[in-house]
Amino acid sequence: MPVKILDATIGSFDQVFEQFRSEAPKNRANLILFLADKDPSTSLSWCPDCVRAEPVIYKKLEASPHEIGLLRAYVGDRPTWRNPAHPWRIDSRFKLKGVPTLIRWENEEVKGRLEDHEAHLEHKIDALVADK
Repeated sequence: MPVKILDATIGSFDQVFEQFRSEAPKNRANLILFLADKDPSTSLSWCPDCVRAEPVIYKKLEASPHEIGLLRAYVGDRPTWRNPAHPWRIDSRFKLKGVPTLIRWENEEVKGRLEDHEAHLEHKIDALVADK
């Protein structure tokens, strides 16, 4: 089944998040992946953990037999992310500590999460998607 991907930045998040939430009932699982922005000089993420985790996450989601909604939320460049007052660090729904962070969103709340040190582990991604 297809993975339905939406992309958001800090500035577009509220609008894209509303669309994500409105489509959520159609999906078996709804995930939010918080990622570092790409470095314009290299076209690669400035975050080595994101570079490691992204391909693993996409591979696992694309292999799922279920409809999955994925909202990729880009946290900004390194200085923006490092700011302790970053909107998603202080948002009571997400309370981000690191990137990448993969969150299962269900019934208007965070149902599970994989932090930066575990977001690349296939068995943990499987469990998060399956809600185990």
